[in-house]
Amino acid sequence: MTRSLRHAALAAFAAAAALALPVAAQTVKITPLGGIDGEFCPQDRALVFEDPNGTRVLYDPGRTVAGASDPRLGKIDIILVSHMHGDHLGNAHNKAPNSGTCAAPDMSVSALPNSNAVNIALEKKSKIVTGSEMPPFFAAKLKANGGDPANSMLARFGGSVTVGGIRIATVTAMHSNGLDPDYIGGELGKAMKDAGIAGDVGLPTGYVLRFSNGLVAYLSGDTGITADQELVVNRHYGAKLAVMNIGDGFTTGPAEAAYVINELVKPATVIASHVNEVGTVGGKVRPGSKTEAFMKASKVPVVVPLSGKTMEFDAAGKCTAGC
Repeated sequence: MTRSLRHAALAAFAAAAALALPVAAQTVKITPLGGIDGEFCPQDRALVFEDPNGTRVLYDPGRTVAGASDPRLGKIDIILVSHMHGDHLGNAHNKAPNSGTCAAPDMSVSALPNSNAVNIALEKKSKIVTGSEMPPFFAAKLKANGGDPANSMLARFGGSVTVGGIRIATVTAMHSNGLDPDYIGGELGKAMKDAGIAGDVGLPTGYVLRFSNGLVAYLSGDTGITADQELVVNRHYGAKLAVMNIGDGFTTGPAEAAYVINELVKPATVIASHVNEVGTVGGKVRPGSKTEAFMKASKVPVVVPLSGKTMEFDAAGKCTAGC
């Protein structure tokens, strides 16, 4: 090889390395949109994930996102809804960010019959990605409100879709998933409500997301312990970051959630979720709380999602900032 060719090859290698290094260092940003800034509160579910490529995902907007005009939202490309319960889909929402208190938020604004998730999707022109039999419900709501029903996308168990460079798969969640008749309305909705029955939209789901930097994240939804958490989430997808419900009663309790994390999923880091209590006071974990119990029982680092505080995670699931 001539000297000029060697110099050209070295220059090309150096340029490629310079381009590769920043990409490897890129992180996924996660921002909780809870009820009170700097706290972890009973109704907190919503998280915004921002891929290094700029794609933004809103997970379970619930009741703490203050409607489609919430200034914290920004651009939302994708909305994920694990199941149809009001605290995840959003039958009502906060009047404004920081309305009320952590223990008693002001959730006086009704989002019925559309839901907070649908209203946000309409405003932001987001894709709604769900599994099971949920997509037709969202497609109908979008169409009825002048939106594009094709923005409701299906990712059923064992399959996946890629949107904005993020691969999205649904996984098993053991929970209920009845659709409140108030979302249906009219005579049919009234008759169902009087009979005490809910609409059937199939099984609830969890999610596994693969981001463009290689990070694989498991979003548990509201689930109990399942064999799939080891067989599918851990062994097949290799999740390195988990968002795990810990609230007990309605979902896994702290001890059960710790078992899932320690023995089944085995991520590098876990973000606590769905605590159903005042988890922090002044930004510090409340002594004697379920949050504290979970942190003590977990063998991997636990991140408490304080509303408005952005965290960053690398491809290995390690927190690099904000935790």
